[in-house]
Amino acid sequence: MLMKHAIAAFLLTTFCSCALRAQQDELPLRYAGTITIEDLHEHLSVLASDALEGRETGTRGQKMAAAYIAHQFGDYGLTPLLQTPSGKSYVQGFELFKAGLSTAWVEVKDKKYHSNKDFYFSGTLNMEQADTMKVVYIGSGQATDIQTAGLKGNNVMVKSEGDRKQILELVTELKKHGAEMVFVMTTGTDESFHQMIDGYSRNVAMGKLTLPDKEQHNYFVISPTMGADMLGSSHKNIESETLMQSGQTASFVSLPSIRFEVKQEIQFVSTENVLGMVEGTDKKDEFVIVTAHYDHIGIEGTEVNNGADDDGSGTVAVLEMAQAFALAKKNGHGPRRSVIFMTLTGEEKGLLGSTYYVNHPVVPLASTVSNLNIDMIGRIDSKHTENPDYVYLIGSDKLSSELHELSEKVNTTFTQLDLDYTYNATNDPNRFYYRSDHYNFAKNNIPVIFYFNGTHPDYHKPSDTVEKINFEQLEKRTKLVFHTAWEIANLDHRPKVDAIPEEIKLDTSK
Repeated sequence: MLMKHAIAAFLLTTFCSCALRAQQDELPLRYAGTITIEDLHEHLSVLASDALEGRETGTRGQKMAAAYIAHQFGDYGLTPLLQTPSGKSYVQGFELFKAGLSTAWVEVKDKKYHSNKDFYFSGTLNMEQADTMKVVYIGSGQATDIQTAGLKGNNVMVKSEGDRKQILELVTELKKHGAEMVFVMTTGTDESFHQMIDGYSRNVAMGKLTLPDKEQHNYFVISPTMGADMLGSSHKNIESETLMQSGQTASFVSLPSIRFEVKQEIQFVSTENVLGMVEGTDKKDEFVIVTAHYDHIGIEGTEVNNGADDDGSGTVAVLEMAQAFALAKKNGHGPRRSVIFMTLTGEEKGLLGSTYYVNHPVVPLASTVSNLNIDMIGRIDSKHTENPDYVYLIGSDKLSSELHELSEKVNTTFTQLDLDYTYNATNDPNRFYYRSDHYNFAKNNIPVIFYFNGTHPDYHKPSDTVEKINFEQLEKRTKLVFHTAWEIANLDHRPKVDAIPEEIKLDTSK
């Protein structure tokens, strides 16, 4: 008799467990079913239309796209998170600036040096007329030395062997300790100097948009030849000399005065991230953020770069997932954690929208448990023409092995796509991990997954249009992200961070 009761209890427990699991799976399947080819096509036909003029950052077309996305969030009933004078808003507005040099020269002992040939200038300085300044040379300024130096009020010349990123870090440190204008003399040859500044010179010529708080310091990076001339004949052989000794007051070398002039056209451009939230229940103060960038590259000549795949596909995926989660919430099946759906601006200009967001978050970064980022999921690349049921996953194991395992399990349970990790390799020459908006979250120790279909011949061309989108695959990939977000939002605990972020410099060359 006891054996029969034990068997009955075991069968009942097993049945209840299976029934509970089936019920748990039924809910996300029910709401994933609201993500449809028809809705994806309807949204994309608007966002990737000629009327939106390629959605270039700061333009009328980008703002029209922002208004469309905000309207959809309102219709779905998402919670707006931004406070404005007129009330709550879905729009996180901010300013970028575009600086284009018209005149920049430095005169050293009657010899004139010119911008983008002998030096490059970075910053917002715009002078009414030429001026004279005195400069002191401080050798190779190391961070530990700079802290002890009496830099305040001095125009400083320093030498550096670093790349542009390291130079900016050095300038930031010098400015922090009171330096006024900074001249960074590069080591090596003039040829290597020209190679380093080539990309920068192109950006200046194009008038590249950037964040005012990202690179606001005024500084010159100068060639070895120009540096030697500034140092003067008595100091031409001091390349190996360190004038700043740790723990001691800095020893400055006063250099001959120079004349200089910097004139540039500075234009401030307003732009917007668009975000809304489905509030959680018992874990509402923890957040899952789902992102895609909605900007593109605008018009070239008379042709519109519609950006249907890049990243119209990711944007409409975010819209459909937002609607699904909002409906679940309305029906009493909302997520435990809050889920924020965010479409980002300025990705094509160097991840500017996500950079701005992590510098000005609307919810604490420490309470953000994961970022799922989508950038191009509507096409099939040449590697997968025979097997279109795939998606590239990047970054899922970079910070959290638990997130990676969860992602794999979700796919096995719900979507059965081929998860291709080719571009996740540390030595991947494409460096995609560093080239989309998730990276700004990863830099803040937030576990990420980046969803991507790979490149194709229409990438950044007017031929990236709606009719070339594979909507069946777009729907499947969107549902994979939806199920992953659902699972994370309802976990008993947040995905554990068990890896150290890779310290590899950010590459924003799209």
